[in-house]
Amino acid sequence: GSGKSTLAQLLLRFYDPSNGKITIGGIDIKQIDINNLREKISYVQQDVFLFSDTVAGNISFGLAALASNETIERAAKFASVHQEILGFEKGYDTLIGERGVTLSGGQKQRISIARALIKDPEIVVFDDCLSAVDAKTEFEILSSLNKYLHEKTAIIITHRIFSTFRFDTIIVLENGAIIEKGSHEDLLLLNGYYAELYRMQLTGLTDSSL
Repeated sequence: GSGKSTLAQLLLRFYDPSNGKITIGGIDIKQIDINNLREKISYVQQDVFLFSDTVAGNISFGLAALASNETIERAAKFASVHQEILGFEKGYDTLIGERGVTLSGGQKQRISIARALIKDPEIVVFDDCLSAVDAKTEFEILSSLNKYLHEKTAIIITHRIFSTFRFDTIIVLENGAIIEKGSHEDLLLLNGYYAELYRMQLTGLTDSSL
């Protein structure tokens, strides 16, 4: 409720800000053709929608044509779901129900990530899209994504501190306002809201592993 998802939706121009402006590379996004803008961005929401289609068809959705098997598998590997797909009866040809009812929440979220990556976007926005997996699995997924995201702009919206270790900048929001900003180390030294949340989650992770 602090405004994280709202910022992501403003970036994609689901609606425009009432004050100020949003720029990409110094250009006001209102000056960019909206289709061109959205073509450059992949947005993965927390609430995933999958179609009554094959796994491959769902990953390729949004492309002009069904991608090659190699391209589909590459995206799935980056999303850390390739091995699980191979475990399905028909692999990538497995038909899944509307909204992916035959899949676990974590599998649905990772297939939606693969769908976002196959576009090869310039900007990737993950909006709490790993909420259905535990913190350890989330860290493993983000680690495998690290190579893919190397030369891209990645905006990761999350309430978990452990997702942020590799990020250049962390922005902490509360009640619609930025209250802290910096690297992980900077924010720990600040010993404010972020540091307190980090200590709470570190304790929780330690307790859960006992």
